[in-house]
Amino acid sequence: MRRLLLTIVTALFASVLFVPHAVAGNPHFVGDATIVRNADNSLTVSGKLAGLGNEEQVDVRVTALAECINPGSKKPQAANKESFSAEGQFPVQNGKAEYELTLVATTISPNCSPPMTIRWSDVLIEDLTHNISQFYPGPF
Repeated sequence: MRRLLLTIVTALFASVLFVPHAVAGNPHFVGDATIVRNADNSLTVSGKLAGLGNEEQVDVRVTALAECINPGSKKPQAANKESFSAEGQFPVQNGKAEYELTLVATTISPNCSPPMTIRWSDVLIEDLTHNISQFYPGPF
C-alpha cells in the first residue's frame, strides 16, 4: 500500500513539474492614454497595455474624428470633418506593450488652412488582438 501511494504521489509531482503550463493573461490598458494635438494639427496617442501573457506582439488601432474649426471655435462647414485612423503592431515584453500612433488629417475637404485648425474628438483606442478598447470624447 505504501508503494502504491508513493507511486501516485511521485506521478502527480512529475506531472506538475514536467507538463508545460499555459500562461493566461488578463489584457488591460494601464491608466489613461496620453493624447497630444501637435503643432501641425496631427494627433499623437500613446499608452501601455499589460496582462498580455506570452504573446509576441499586439495590434493597436486608434480612430478619431477631425473637425476644421475657425479661431472663434466655430465649425464653418459640416463637410469639414472626417474620421481618421492609424494602426500598428507593437512588441510584447514581459507581458506588457507600449504603443504610439499618430493620426494626420490630410484629406479634409475643403482644405483646413490657417487661421483654421483641426480639433480632434471621439478618440477610440482598440487592442484588436484582445478586443478591448478605451474611449476619450475630447476635444483635443
